[in-house]
Amino acid sequence: MKTLTVSACTLCFLAVEASAQANSSIAATPSVSGSLLQMFFSLIGILALLFACLWLLKKLTTQRGAAAGLLRVVAATAVGTRERVVIVEVGSTWLVLGVASGQVSALAEIPRQPVAEPPHETSIASVPQWLQQLMKKR
Repeated sequence: MKTLTVSACTLCFLAVEASAQANSSIAATPSVSGSLLQMFFSLIGILALLFACLWLLKKLTTQRGAAAGLLRVVAATAVGTRERVVIVEVGSTWLVLGVASGQVSALAEIPRQPVAEPPHETSIASVPQWLQQLMKKR
């Protein structure tokens, strides 16, 4: 009788322990849909924060008032690896500036010129002859 009660107690103890492990494993297993939703909303939140920071940065760096229209870069071209020639419009005059690393030099000052719009389509006459032939072959 003593062995039967010890076996019955051991069996009850094992059944309770197995039930507790089964319940904890069910509770510990996260649902896939819940994880995906949490990841999706986190991504949306990060993107919204990024766009808000970019909008704020744009608002803080734009010039306002009279200084906004004072200077305008008309044209720029590279003349070396770190050197550029830049035309800046200041009021009714253009300043031709040489820009190098850590240095800006005034090259000339000219009156404002009318700016011609660049052509949107290239004419066939401006294409070299060898390129025209290559395009005809295709």
